Amino acid sequence: MKDFSFNKESWQNILEQISDIFNYAIFHLGKTEVTPASIIYFLFFVLLLVYLSGKIKYLLVNRILTRYKLDIGVRQSIGTIVRYILLIIGFFIIIQTAGIDLTSLGILAGALGVGIGFGLQNITNNFISGIIILFERPVKVGDRIEVAQTRGDVVKISARATTVVTNDNISVIVPNSELISTTVINWSHNDRLVRFNFPVYVAYKENPEYVKKLLMEVVAANEGVLKIPAPDVLFEDYGDSSLTLNLRVWTSKFTDRPNVLKSQLYYAVFKKFRENNIEIPFPQRDIHIKSGSIGSIDADKIK
Repeated sequence: MKDFSFNKESWQNILEQISDIFNYAIFHLGKTEVTPASIIYFLFFVLLLVYLSGKIKYLLVNRILTRYKLDIGVRQSIGTIVRYILLIIGFFIIIQTAGIDLTSLGILAGALGVGIGFGLQNITNNFISGIIILFERPVKVGDRIEVAQTRGDVVKISARATTVVTNDNISVIVPNSELISTTVINWSHNDRLVRFNFPVYVAYKENPEYVKKLLMEVVAANEGVLKIPAPDVLFEDYGDSSLTLNLRVWTSKFTDRPNVLKSQLYYAVFKKFRENNIEIPFPQRDIHIKSGSIGSIDADKIK
């Protein structure tokens, strides 16, 4: 019995020492004592909040909002905004339940303001720009955009930057502030319906009406060209060596691959012209030489 009593007391002493360590005041934040226990509590619930908010966003985007037939960009914007709201509300709840006096954070807020003024202005600018993008939605996930000589599809809009993937599967990280402060071409802002213009050149001896008929046969055979709105061919110019026609086609399939559609049509146009003996011209120049005697020119000056 004495040994058992000794062991029990020893365990109690150990537990008391551990409790003293966890409740030891490392520093004071206003009237609040910051202890190892409060730090562990704070970090645990912050990590839990980040994890749960991410799971809620995933369920909202991929499970709940899919029932309303919203496109991926709208779902991502709603999910990101909801996550930000949950993070802000949850963070303040964690601070209060941890016993931290919010009024004592005024000093930290002032220090943070100085830090933002000196070194964090770019991060803050990108964060606020990201919120503006999510609310105004000039750019959303799934859009085809062109910014700063980069053309690709938006796959992710985060707090600091937007990820754009090009046709070569290269990820380009664009700061959110650039999407707000610079000119951005959004090829699919309203929808993915886009019209492309492809120039076609034929010789002067060809009948443009007949050439137009052949071009309309080519686009009618291409599955990527829409029937409505209807394609068209404009007679644009009398060039130096050719007649210039403009083949205008609408597509929603090749919005992100215009060069592929252009290649398909040009292959077909070349074949159609060859079958119908339509001449595709090449640059020509007429050289007129005036008659005269070259013998009068001093040979020493021609070197």
